[in-house]
Amino acid sequence: MEYTLNIKGRLLDLSEPKVMGILNATPDSFFADSRKQTEREIAERADEIVAQGGTFIDVGAYSTRPGAAEVSVEEETERMRMALSVVRRVQPDVPLSIDTFRADVAKMAVDEFGADIINDVSEGADEAMFRMVARLGIPYILMSVQKDLHDSLMAFARKVQMLRDMGQKDIILDPGFGFGKTVEENYRLMNEMEKLQVMELPVLVGISRKSMIYKLLDTDQSQALNGTTMLNTVALMKGASILRVHDVKEAMECVKMFKALKSS
Repeated sequence: MEYTLNIKGRLLDLSEPKVMGILNATPDSFFADSRKQTEREIAERADEIVAQGGTFIDVGAYSTRPGAAEVSVEEETERMRMALSVVRRVQPDVPLSIDTFRADVAKMAVDEFGADIINDVSEGADEAMFRMVARLGIPYILMSVQKDLHDSLMAFARKVQMLRDMGQKDIILDPGFGFGKTVEENYRLMNEMEKLQVMELPVLVGISRKSMIYKLLDTDQSQALNGTTMLNTVALMKGASILRVHDVKEAMECVKMFKALKSS
């Protein structure tokens, strides 16, 4: 299926898969090389994502890795505000995705910096989130924290209807690899991922350097790029419209080769 996203009145065509580059404005994200805290580091990372072909920059200010320290709303807001001010300065036109599960942080990012997408890793746990994104009229990434495809589809169907009833138009589904799932459950979900197409919504996949890769291969995050590339390719073949990644250049190569395969 072919999809579009409305980014502030401009239709973005997803018939060709897009890459979303990760920018973590945190001191403790699970992949150490992704942590960017100074203005210089953030600016360099934003420029790198765009230079390597990324369509979106996904900015996060709260690590969701297992065991990460709790971060107050005030601290997350402060980190996010600093990062977005830098990114908007060096890349004023790139669509910004905001990685947060808090409606207040998301609203600040939209009101103050014109953020374009809200990437919610909690499946709408903040009761204010759905109504807020619907009111603001920006695309929303709904991520599943369910353990398998059946439960994910049931939750997606229910929550997509809730969003539609509030007037939300653009919804992207994220099956939530690494969230609420064992290694085996992650691979079972990947194997069945094409069945998400029944929802008739674009799908984002974020498996970059996650434990489902390095635990299986008995290695660590720093050595998980090859496995990430393999699974990104599988995800594209199973219908992913967006890849959320640390390694933009390699993901763009996956997209290029997938396009050549598809058009041959």
